[in-house]
Amino acid sequence: LSLNSNQKNMKNFKISEVVLLLLVIVLIGISEYYFVVLDEPLKAIFIGLWCPTILGFVMIFNLKKRNGKY
Repeated sequence: LSLNSNQKNMKNFKISEVVLLLLVIVLIGISEYYFVVLDEPLKAIFIGLWCPTILGFVMIFNLKKRNGKY
């Protein structure tokens, strides 16, 4: 991939979406840390379940905006 195509693809993402995606990646890491290192599976599951919730909200907001309802 060339640098120009990556820049064009990144322009499709808003700053808020990139921040939320980075937050999801950090939450997955924290969840795995709780599960593997601290041996606290219930806390790991609780933290890990926030990731699909956040991604779901991002998808819902994008669909509403695309359909002109938001």
